[in-house]
Order: sequence, then structure tokens, then C-alpha cells
Amino acid sequence: MKIGILAYHFPPEPAFIPGSLAEELARRGHEVRVLTGFPDYPGGYAYPGWRQRWRHETRSERLTVRRVPRYVAQTTGHVRGRWSGPLSFAGSVSLVSRRFFAGVDALYVHQPPATAFAAARLLRALRRVPAVVHVQDVWAGSEPAAGGPDRWTARLARAMAATYRRADRVAVAAPSLRDLVVTEGADPDRVELVLNWTDERIFQPAPPTPAAGQLIRRDDRCVVMYAGTIGARQGLETAVRAAAALDQRMDLVLVGSGEQERRVRGLAAELGTDNVRFVDRRSPLDMPELYAAADFQLVTLRDLPELRSTLPGKLPTALSCGVPVIASAGGDTAEVVESARAGLSCPPEEWDALADRFWLATTIPPAARAEMGRRGREAYLKQMSMPAGVDRIERLLDEAASGRRR
Repeated sequence: MKIGILAYHFPPEPAFIPGSLAEELARRGHEVRVLTGFPDYPGGYAYPGWRQRWRHETRSERLTVRRVPRYVAQTTGHVRGRWSGPLSFAGSVSLVSRRFFAGVDALYVHQPPATAFAAARLLRALRRVPAVVHVQDVWAGSEPAAGGPDRWTARLARAMAATYRRADRVAVAAPSLRDLVVTEGADPDRVELVLNWTDERIFQPAPPTPAAGQLIRRDDRCVVMYAGTIGARQGLETAVRAAAALDQRMDLVLVGSGEQERRVRGLAAELGTDNVRFVDRRSPLDMPELYAAADFQLVTLRDLPELRSTLPGKLPTALSCGVPVIASAGGDTAEVVESARAGLSCPPEEWDALADRFWLATTIPPAARAEMGRRGREAYLKQMSMPAGVDRIERLLDEAASGRRR
């Protein structure tokens, strides 16, 4: 097929799903055309060596990537910061999409909320092109509750709902997202679960190395490691308080950075904890060894309705590496961990409940931990792997195109 892809973020940004999907579809013999923006995530600044301009295309044998300008937001203010990037991207897409996607058999839309305005315009402009919309989330912005509802939030919701109704097929990246998109008007018979995968070239089971052990461990105590963004959605203050209650029994190691790092470090200092340590952000290539050096991986989300239908990227990464998980989260995240029997879970933002899980983790023998990791790895390969995910999306694109022809 000739397949179009619309993605707000695309490599070299950390946008693994649309990037790997485009490469794999091209490898399978399809002709793929990607429409995206210039890279600026996560820092909010244009990448070194990149300059926004209208005519920027890169081509390989079966893959063409066209980049269009969008406003680079360096603030988190109202319209200027939070909405100008998505709105400007929608404007750029509307100017070039008809010609760029001319002749495609089907269109794949990778839809975090930032893509919503562009997707709504694109599906309206390309009425005859069948589309598969892959819904990732239901909110835009770094903090779901920031500022409460406003008129732009309402417009965003309407734009997202419009894409659900116009799409020939809707893929959802978390189980409970299905109910949300159906409520917004999607045909339930056209909605299918397609879980996100991770970079399997990197994130595989690995043996611990001495260097990783020196960085993560300091004695024989149980080590729970968190790897990723220290941001508003994660609520890592809960983990720090829980670890402080078990000061002599386990270590909590936080690997990464983010806008809430200073706040989390300040809480650890205020509590006088000796067992909470911080490690600077590491290369993804280093992470499998660090995962292997720890005993459990921590996945945390705040107790917000928008996050109950979210599967954070660190979950498939940990499962792919075959390491057990402690989930301080509700909704789909806890359900995946419990159904796979790949670790422990507790309600979000309850530090005493998380402290209880930390304590329980310290009592689990190494053989039982390894079995948890094995079950998680098995669940990943069956439900989340890249071959499984691309197979489903490829089938949805073919069904959408065939349905339109009929």
C-alpha cells in the first residue's frame, strides 16, 4: 500500500512509536510518507543543526519524511505557550497535506492530544482517504490538572472527538481508552486495542555489569529503581515518603530528571532520608544494565482521572527487559501489572500503601523476583511487542482501505 503518516513528534525526537512504525512498514514493502514537524521536544528548543523551513524532505527507498514549521513554545502560558505549537502545526499541515498525501491508500494518525487540531483538519480535507487514528492520551500539557478547563481545552476535546468519528478505524493505546473514544462518538465495532511497544533493539534482558552495580547498589539491600521523567504526572514525592519509612531496609534510586526534580530532591533532604539517591539521566543504551542491577522497577502516576487510561512508556520497557515492577498507579497500569503477574501494585498517591509494597518487595526471594520478570517478559512478547503492534496496525490500514473501496 501507499501509506501516509501524520505525527506531531518524529525521530530524532523521542517519538519511538511513529518512527519505528514508519520504518517497519517501509521494510515490509509499503511506500510510506510521513508529515511531521521540526524536532524540539522535550526541551522546547529547535535541535542543533535544524532550521525550520517549508521545503524540507528526506527520502530513502520507500520512506519520505516531510517536515513543516510549527511554533516552538518555550513557555507554559495560556494560548501562547500551551496551544500555539499544536495550532501552528495544524495550520502548516492544512497547507501541504493535500498535495503531500495525494494518492495514498490509507492514512495513519498518531494522536497524542497535540496532534488533535491538525488531525481534525486533515481528515476533513482528505475525505476520500481512509484513516486509522491511534489514540495515545486524552490530555495535552505536562500537568493534567493545570489551570482547570478553558475554552481551548474544550476545543481540543471537540477536535479529538471529531477524529474518532471520522476515522475508519480507531486504535487505542490503553484498554480503558476504548470506552472513552466510544463515548465521544467512535463506532465500537471499529475500535481496537494496540498497545505501545518499546525499542526492542535496546531494551532486552541483560546481565548486570559491575559498573551498573556500583552505580545502583551499595550493599545487599533491596533496590527499587525509577527511570524516567521526574515530572508532575509521576508524583514521585509519594515514592520518597514511602522509601523514607523503610530507611534501613531498602534503597530507592531515581534515574532521570525533569521539572519536578528540585522539588523531589528537596523533600528527600527535608525528610533526612539516607536511602533515596539520585542518578543523572543516562543514555538509553545504558539502561538495560541498570535495570538488571536493581531488584524492581517503579512505575508511578498521580491519582487523576486522565491518567487511569494511560500506560506510561516505562512499563513496556521494564517488561521487555524482564524485570519485576512495582506500580503505584490506578487504572490500566495496575491492571496490566496484575494480570501479567509481573510485580506488585498499590493505589496511586498513597505513600503508606506504597511503603507496604516496598516492604513486601524486600521479603520476596530472588527466584520469585526472577519469575515475576519472566512472566512480564512473556506478556510483553504476546501483547506489546513491535511485531504484534505493527501487524495490528497494518491490518487496520488494510481493512480501512478495503472498506472504503467496497
